[in-house]
Amino acid sequence: MMSESGSKGTSARAAKSGETARALLRRTKQITRLKFPAEEKIRILLEGIRAELSVAELCRREGIHPTVYYYWLKDFMEAGKARMRGDSLRDATTAEVGHLKGENERLKQLVADLSLQNLTLKKSLG
Repeated sequence: MMSESGSKGTSARAAKSGETARALLRRTKQITRLKFPAEEKIRILLEGIRAELSVAELCRREGIHPTVYYYWLKDFMEAGKARMRGDSLRDATTAEVGHLKGENERLKQLVADLSLQNLTLKKSLG
């Protein structure tokens, strides 16, 4: 009985605020939607790939829809394929950045010296 009065109170509040049942469900789903970090997604995908459980059982256990699982799997496979082709970018290391900055300074100095020599040569000829 307590749940009936509680649900009546909830629906009364929803009706008062002008919210339909569908909107209330949508809002509730958005609020309670799980956010999985990348490590969790990979763990779930690897369990599915190992086929120790069926995908349906795995999804039920983890609380995700099978469509979400297959979406993650597609993204995972595409990322792996791109990595194997060498299409991925990586961040430069501190040493590489330092080396590139030094080379940039050296090249700037070289351009300045050559520009000065060019200007001097033009003045002596003209």
